[in-house]
Amino acid sequence: MEEIRLLSLVIPSYNQEKMIGKNIVSLNTVLSALPFKHEIIVVFDGINKKSLTKLKKLENKNIRIYGYLDNRGKGYAVRYGLLRAKGDIVGFIDAGMDIDPTGVSMLLNHMVWYNADIIIGSKLHPVSQVNYPNIRKVLSWGYRTFTHILFGFKVKDTQVGLKIFRKKVVDDVFPRLIVNDFAFDIEVLAVAYALGYKRIYEAPVKLHFKNVSSITSKRYLEIIAYMIYNTLGVFYRLHITHFYKYKRKYKRLRP
Repeated sequence: MEEIRLLSLVIPSYNQEKMIGKNIVSLNTVLSALPFKHEIIVVFDGINKKSLTKLKKLENKNIRIYGYLDNRGKGYAVRYGLLRAKGDIVGFIDAGMDIDPTGVSMLLNHMVWYNADIIIGSKLHPVSQVNYPNIRKVLSWGYRTFTHILFGFKVKDTQVGLKIFRKKVVDDVFPRLIVNDFAFDIEVLAVAYALGYKRIYEAPVKLHFKNVSSITSKRYLEIIAYMIYNTLGVFYRLHITHFYKYKRKYKRLRP
């Protein structure tokens, strides 16, 4: 694999205006310690113009900030940022910083070691350090089994909000994607794998899940139903209609 010259990392943000400034500074400090250049692309998935103008003051040579008024989903925000990235390695990390950003360097090391197409952070890696509720562990196991049956790839954990890709993979895969919400991660991996990008590996993360009680049991059931529905939609488009065979113009990804 060629030497990394520029890393682009997207932060999709929704309802994070109060903490995002601190998180951006923290991430920028971590990435500045790496032996190559970086850029941080923050995408506010639904924000008013006043707040966006205020937050744009954080922009510098390493930080670009985008935003639009309507909330369109994490998947949309990630695509919006990645398709504007300039790096030869590009990725995204969740805005809440439940995931320790120092783990980015571990993913990059794995990218080089395995000459990978995609490296994903994994709660189930043997050396990951994780603290998250038991109900999420059960849901993760069930969803993992479900997706293995449908799509065939062997990664154990598809849902952690830290993933990096070779730029070639992003340019080929992401213009084909349409899922904006909970099944976004599985659509990325399923389409990439189907297109021949099969060097997908997991790397350890340090994750401390916050706001454990913020989602009710009823909400969990709604999320499960929606994820299953969207995941079956990915399978249908991939194997029945062959929707992902062609790239789409990404003019839809305008503010």
